[in-house]
Amino acid sequence: MKQAILILFILLLSSCKDSGKNNSQYTFSGHKVDIENAEGFSIEKFDGYSLLKVNTPWPGAEEPYKYLLANAHAKIPENLNYDQRIEIPLKTIVVTSTTHIPALEALDEETSLIGFPGLHYISSEKTRELIKAGKISELGKNENLNTEVLLDLSPDAVIGFAINASNKSFESIQKTGIPVIFNGDWTEKTPLGKAEWIKFFGALFDKQEEANKIFNDIKAEYLKAKQIAGTSKSRPSVLSGSMFNDKWYMPYGNSWQARFIQDANANYLYSDTSGEGSLALSFESVLGKAEDAEFWISAGQFTSYDQLIKESEHYQRFRSVQNKNVYSVSLSKGETGGILFYELGPQRPDLILKDLISIFHPELLKQYEPVFYKQLQ
Repeated sequence: MKQAILILFILLLSSCKDSGKNNSQYTFSGHKVDIENAEGFSIEKFDGYSLLKVNTPWPGAEEPYKYLLANAHAKIPENLNYDQRIEIPLKTIVVTSTTHIPALEALDEETSLIGFPGLHYISSEKTRELIKAGKISELGKNENLNTEVLLDLSPDAVIGFAINASNKSFESIQKTGIPVIFNGDWTEKTPLGKAEWIKFFGALFDKQEEANKIFNDIKAEYLKAKQIAGTSKSRPSVLSGSMFNDKWYMPYGNSWQARFIQDANANYLYSDTSGEGSLALSFESVLGKAEDAEFWISAGQFTSYDQLIKESEHYQRFRSVQNKNVYSVSLSKGETGGILFYELGPQRPDLILKDLISIFHPELLKQYEPVFYKQLQ
């Protein structure tokens, strides 16, 4: 009997030890961060770390990237699969697209930015003050980063974007031990989908709750504006895009840009088209279909009607030109010439939508002052 009790005690003790080992490896439980509109990434949070999965770093990407974002003393399961480990919260960062700047500022992390390729493209007044103070270094061009300067800066991470898997600059950076994290916000097809990538940055700075709140506020404003637009009985016809060389380039009907026109309760004349990139049509084709369009938006680099007509007198045949209803984002620039729309627009779709509603249905937003879209001078 004593032997039986002793054997049972040893077995129970062994079981407890095995159970403790299993708990350290297999009982880590997490929860997924609510990603409501974006399709390109997901976040799963655990105690002391998160798994950030970027599904579409670029169009047609065959494999997603999985990043382990861990606090300094986080306990990580031994059997966890990931591509790269990054210690969070980040203290210093390099980003490679102006669309990343507004997210940093919204999270009060603009001072963590220490390098950027093409500083003159940045429009934000807050970040430009940091540039003037010498806090942010010039890194050349995105497709050919100055790796020597970047290595001297030694950021905690580089946020990159790429059109395909081949990027020699990023490959060189990775080999030095500096993590490169791909951001695919530009691949999203919906306004709110792009804006939700602020949660991507929230994860990097361990500010998930702040990022969630910022997005929720933007989404609420967007949906409120869309509802207001829906109360209008009129639905004006809209033309978009402009000529480059001998082709008129305009957004497809399933694009990010076209969604704004739809949600602003207007009739985009090419809403029945779908595809990647932009439509490329002849001038004659566009004139035949859109000559009587009530509004023309996103009219290229034009800032005045004189400039428009000087480019081609045939533009005068459009009703929108005759009635002075041509609007461009090229009139809203930063002090060094960067266009605000391309920087802040993806992060603030609510402002873009309000701009368009104020243009198409001015009676609905009488006191509103457009941020991006301005009438040609």
